Parts: sequence; C-alpha cells; structure tokens
Amino acid sequence: MADSQHSSSGKTYVQSPGEVTSEEPKLKFSEDEESLILRMYNLVGERWVLIAGRIPGRTAEEIEEYWNTRYSTSE
Repeated sequence: MADSQHSSSGKTYVQSPGEVTSEEPKLKFSEDEESLILRMYNLVGERWVLIAGRIPGRTAEEIEEYWNTRYSTSE
C-alpha cells in the first residue's frame, strides 16, 4: 500500500500505513526567526499577522503557536 500524505499550511507530511499521528511535528524556528519574533512582539504585541509578514514562509498561526508554546504563562 502507498503512504498517505497530509498537507497543512502548505507543508506535506508523509504517514506510513498504521502510523498514528495526533499532531504535526514541532515547529522549528531559526535563531534569527526567534529573535525577530521577540523584537516584533515587543513592538506590536500579539499582532501575529504583522509579525508573520516579516518572516517569509511563516503564517500568523505558526507564529502564535510558537509564541504560546514558548512564552505562554499558564498560571
């Protein structure tokens, strides 16, 4: 049987038969991207579309997910 492919946000992930995935792989950001996100957040706050507009190939959803997993305070 052929592998099935899942596409989300323009990226393709291959899943082998029988493999169960509950989430997409963790988003990887370069040090430059992380630095830019932090600086932009300090300037414009949670305006993810503006921040994503400065990082080619990134969506507002990816930026927000990165921020919430890295800097979110759940207390």
